[in-house]
Amino acid sequence: MLKGECYKSIHGSHILHFHHVLDAYGHLSFRHPMNPSLFYMARSIAPALIATMNDIIEYRVSDGEPTNPNNSAQGYIERYIHSEIYCRFPDINAVVHSHAESVIPFTISGVPLKPCYHMAGFLNPDGVPVHDSANDVVAPNVPDLLVRNMYMGEALAKRFDDGNKVTLMRGHGYTVAAESIELAVFYAIYTQKNAAIQTAAVGLIAAAGGSMQNLRLLNDDEARERSASVATTAKRAWDLWVVEVADSTLYPKE
Repeated sequence: MLKGECYKSIHGSHILHFHHVLDAYGHLSFRHPMNPSLFYMARSIAPALIATMNDIIEYRVSDGEPTNPNNSAQGYIERYIHSEIYCRFPDINAVVHSHAESVIPFTISGVPLKPCYHMAGFLNPDGVPVHDSANDVVAPNVPDLLVRNMYMGEALAKRFDDGNKVTLMRGHGYTVAAESIELAVFYAIYTQKNAAIQTAAVGLIAAAGGSMQNLRLLNDDEARERSASVATTAKRAWDLWVVEVADSTLYPKE
């Protein structure tokens, strides 16, 4: 079972790169399917280049540190994003962190990212929360917007209270938390797509001299119902995405 989840996470990283959610940076993790005190992430490597289980590091949820520090490759600095979400939410089994450029404007503009279409009903209809890690910097850490320790990870994890599945990060990107690898990948991809759609819609309204009151977003009921139903169809997308990356010569094959 663990081996299957490891290779599923490798597929997930390749899929996220294929859809431009990840580039040389960003990461996907998953919780151990039988031991919730452990989680797994790739070593510090571009997501598209992750190839085998040898590229995966086992970490403790309790402190975000590798279980075998003397025999582990260099890991990602921001693994505390993942460990603290797993620590706070026992039902979360996968996390994605992305720097997708279509989402960044919503982290710095004061314009809230909201669900624009039926594929993104999982987004908070009141606006996806924005976290500013600059508020969490304590010496000797530097103000470089990275989540470098448990304290900073815990502050970010709190943004997922009240059922939020996505949190934006000021000048940095966004993080997704989900019950499975498939759903985390789905949410990450459609968050990016929703951001692009919202930006295009706002630009179209402005070009036509219209009012932003003409921007028709999903209401609370629509978002709630779509969020509930999307889990039943996410596998359709996942199966397609796996074939897409398998057909590409870029991604290593196990």
